[in-house]
Amino acid sequence: MQETLYALDHVRLNFSPESLHALNIAIAIIMFGVALEIKIDHFKKLILNPKSAFLGVFSQFLLLPFLTFLLTVALRNYLSPTMALGMILVAACPGGNISNFISSLSKANVALSVSLTAIATLSAVIMTPLNFSFWGKMAINVYSKADAATLVRPLEIDAFQMFQTVFIILGIPLILGIFINTKFPKTTEKFIKPIKRFSIIAFTVIVLMALFNNFDHFIDYIQYIFLIVLIHNALALSSGYYLGRIFKRPLADKKTLAIETGIQNSGLALVLIFNPKIFPVDMELGGMAIVAAWWGIWHILSGLAMAGFWTNFTYGFGKQKEKVEA
Repeated sequence: MQETLYALDHVRLNFSPESLHALNIAIAIIMFGVALEIKIDHFKKLILNPKSAFLGVFSQFLLLPFLTFLLTVALRNYLSPTMALGMILVAACPGGNISNFISSLSKANVALSVSLTAIATLSAVIMTPLNFSFWGKMAINVYSKADAATLVRPLEIDAFQMFQTVFIILGIPLILGIFINTKFPKTTEKFIKPIKRFSIIAFTVIVLMALFNNFDHFIDYIQYIFLIVLIHNALALSSGYYLGRIFKRPLADKKTLAIETGIQNSGLALVLIFNPKIFPVDMELGGMAIVAAWWGIWHILSGLAMAGFWTNFTYGFGKQKEKVEA
């Protein structure tokens, strides 16, 4: 098994520079569309009632990376070094671009979801490079001491270059979208839906094309990746939910905390992995790429499944309980 896992690190995915540029643009447009729904009032409400927002940021950028590191240590006999790094990179990214949609389907606190998206995206400019640099180096140390396996070359994480990439892809579209929404609210209402639909369709097409172009690799290694990503995603969803439960948040807020922690921007992780200024092209990081790619598919499926569960089982016989908790 170990030989197969380490062979995974040497896999070179078929992901062209043109595909990377298209993915960059798609994520930037998605974030711009999300930002068009963010209003200054969202931040004002959080100032008046900051507890759930604070828990959301804590869950995303402190709790999940820490728990992910512990998970990679616990599963080190079933992971290659770059698979562990892929999990840590995904955990270091902000919430995914469909988290607001999943929150809406789940009858969660959508206003909190949108607000957390704004805060997390802005925070990611600093926290994503910081978290990956810190926990990634910790994981490298653990794996190098645990066995003789090493990466093809020493992995030096360029936090500044990662900061620059995250700011361009996430920060600028978010700031621009909030500015346009604030200055031109009526105009924004006219084109917000087409922009969001186009961006999500474009993103989905790019991910599916990448999967199609690498289908042989996917078939060869899915039996190893599937269970790892399932466990990691379940950890993310449950940690957000139970953090809200510990602090006695309303049910709608607990759902949002789970979704914002469990729906990660794995598209951003792929962009970072395939950026030659961050990870040189001669560095063999197949495990990272396949983990991030499957995360991008799986968290959509798990998010929709959670939304279906909450909609069908929470409401009706669980409706009275939610009123009491709220």
